[in-house]
Amino acid sequence: MDSIVVTGGGELHGEIPIAGAKNACLTLMPATLLSEEPLTLTNAPRLSDIKTMTELLASLGAEATSMQDGQVLAMSSHDINNHVADYDIVRKMRASNLVLGPMLARLGHAVVSLPGGCAIGARPMDLHIFGLEKLGAEIELKDGYLHAKAPRGLKGAEIELAFASVGATENILMAATLAKGTTVIRNAAREPEIVDLADCLRQMGAQIDGDGTSEIVVQGVDRLHGATHPVVTDRIELGTYMLAPAIAGGEVECLGGRIDLVKSFVEKLDAAGIQVEETERGLKVARKNGRVSAVDVTTEPFPGFPTDLQAQMMAMLCTANGTSVLHETIFENRFMHAPELTRMGANIEVHGGTATVHGVDKLKGAPVMATDLRASVSLILAGMAAEGETVVSRVYHLDRGYEKVVRKLSSIGAKIERIKE
Repeated sequence: MDSIVVTGGGELHGEIPIAGAKNACLTLMPATLLSEEPLTLTNAPRLSDIKTMTELLASLGAEATSMQDGQVLAMSSHDINNHVADYDIVRKMRASNLVLGPMLARLGHAVVSLPGGCAIGARPMDLHIFGLEKLGAEIELKDGYLHAKAPRGLKGAEIELAFASVGATENILMAATLAKGTTVIRNAAREPEIVDLADCLRQMGAQIDGDGTSEIVVQGVDRLHGATHPVVTDRIELGTYMLAPAIAGGEVECLGGRIDLVKSFVEKLDAAGIQVEETERGLKVARKNGRVSAVDVTTEPFPGFPTDLQAQMMAMLCTANGTSVLHETIFENRFMHAPELTRMGANIEVHGGTATVHGVDKLKGAPVMATDLRASVSLILAGMAAEGETVVSRVYHLDRGYEKVVRKLSSIGAKIERIKE
């Protein structure tokens, strides 16, 4: 298994191009199943999860071609010849469940394995099933597969989600575009990835209003056509690289960054003593004066502080002046990086969904193990501020969410290399 070796010390200076959003792209790709005509995505991230979704779509009979070094995905679903999303593919990535809504809407039936992904909690399919059943689907769980059918087609309905689930909102939204009549999704997720999906679906001919708010209204249409759509900037990669100079010192410009994508995150950076400046090309980030200040963080659905930036934020707060308290409200089991940071000299206490971080003067390099995607990059960030050498093992998680991370960090002065094993 590969590992990444980071040698701490030295400020970071330069610029980093921010990729298209993984979570947006993985949602946009299944949208091709809604139409017989081609869907082309530009600004696609070059990640292993994108390859997995490509593999899944191909297994269903869709065509997906990667062009321009992977940044353009040309897809076509004119000949869907399989309606079973097999466990061997789906187990690799939770977003695979997003083929369920589109296949039900267009084909009237689908068999989809329960998904896999990072081990950060149960993240059940209950709300997906609830919403699709409201639209008229009949869904049964057998042998680890969801067997779904809509013998009379999908029909518009009023759906109120018990929780503002991003995945459920996306699955229901896609299915509703081809349902007969009007669908109202209440307590809908408001994430930028939802807005990006709605923008793409509108280009394909869908009638959608209210995306970006807690109530989305969809007027079903008979068919959708093809489109070309640019994937929105990855706000999680953006936030991650904004933390690099905050942790190690220096000044870095994140190309393509937008304040509106990370507003609550930027507010916490400002409180910690990190300066964020909008430029014509993106966002410029620098530590204001010496050691950062402790801040409290509570993860929340958008527009609140993103759960996917909690691990990276914790890495910064390990050397903050004072004590910080982090409340994780989205996923259970998402403090698995805390014991690894402790191996580097951090002072962290975890009780259930709360982590208390007592800032220390300095972290020290150590061998550590990545437990999930965001934990892996948090350990790399911590290593850049630590004395000596940090070896991060099990970094295969990293390839699922960050493209060319070693190259990008090296370009701004980080001492980092990937060791093939």
